[in-house]
Amino acid sequence: MTVKELYEKLDLKQLVEGDFSREVTGGYTGDLLSWVMARLPADAAWFTVMGNVNAIAVASLADAACIVLTDNAGLDEDARQRAEQQEIIVLSSEKNSYELGARLAELLKE
Repeated sequence: MTVKELYEKLDLKQLVEGDFSREVTGGYTGDLLSWVMARLPADAAWFTVMGNVNAIAVASLADAACIVLTDNAGLDEDARQRAEQQEIIVLSSEKNSYELGARLAELLKE
């Protein structure tokens, strides 16, 4: 599945552009950045409420496919600028991380 397909099928909003043809091979849910940094798989969609520059750094280090901010969590301006510079796609949803992660798991099985 590509980021574009994820964006469309989960009805997400785009906050920061990037390569929507990038493959998404899994997902990860977490908000404790040190924990996520040690466990976030490359090419995963990361579901979180953390919309700050530290989250962008974690996504970059882990080579995440994208960040999906859940529960209508905001993206601060410094994080938006850093995400653009590092070409980290940031998406948003009003749904929670559990709902989105469960739906992604279903989609990846198809």
